[in-house]
Amino acid sequence: MRPVEEPLTGNVTAGIVRVGDTVRRPVGPHTDAVDALLHHLHDVGFTGAPRPLGRDEQGRQVLEFVPGESTMDIDPRDLPDLGGLLRDLHAATAEFTPPPDAGWHIEIPPVGVPGSPVGEVICHHDAAPWNLVRAERGWVLIDWDNAGPGSRTWEVAYSALTCCGMRPDRPVEESAARLRSFVDGYGLDPALRPALAGLLGVNAGAMYDLLATAARDGRQPWARIYTEDGPYWRGVADYLDSNVAAWRAEL
Repeated sequence: MRPVEEPLTGNVTAGIVRVGDTVRRPVGPHTDAVDALLHHLHDVGFTGAPRPLGRDEQGRQVLEFVPGESTMDIDPRDLPDLGGLLRDLHAATAEFTPPPDAGWHIEIPPVGVPGSPVGEVICHHDAAPWNLVRAERGWVLIDWDNAGPGSRTWEVAYSALTCCGMRPDRPVEESAARLRSFVDGYGLDPALRPALAGLLGVNAGAMYDLLATAARDGRQPWARIYTEDGPYWRGVADYLDSNVAAWRAEL
């Protein structure tokens, strides 16, 4: 008797299912590199990622299913811990040597800054509330399909703007305080903080551009997401760009 497969909804990637205590995902040219990364993270004691469990009889990637709670509205009290999670991830991936033939699937090319170049670490590239689970062992990042070389500062900017809920309907002072809490939790070098403040809007604008281009080209699922969330990302980018001075002053 074949095990029951439970489709997992809310994912950008189609065909993801839960089977018992595992998750099964379609493979791609990037999957071997992602598995190597996840093995490394497990080996060095990083608990914020699912354990890789090989392939199943259909050739699908098999990962540990991480039970826990998810929320799109992060409690501000959790922001220091989430910043620390990202710091620990980057510390672990800085020591990772990718396979010689590693292929990565990065939807939005990262942007480096002096002192934090692209390639200094391997990033998750979508460390946001929709990919976070509060498990018994602490916060866990799921959905590693977009992992690849990146910049610490670029990833901190993206994760901060999403986890802190930096958006036009939130007072600038409140967004700034949340940003400071996340960045302090990460422990970002003070010399990099002015650049990070400027990258917030660039990051949100890059997300908008990805969705808008996909909508123009009919590329799913991004075209659908543009219809649902395109105006949101444009508004966030404008809000972040308009208040760079406030972000820098707080940091």
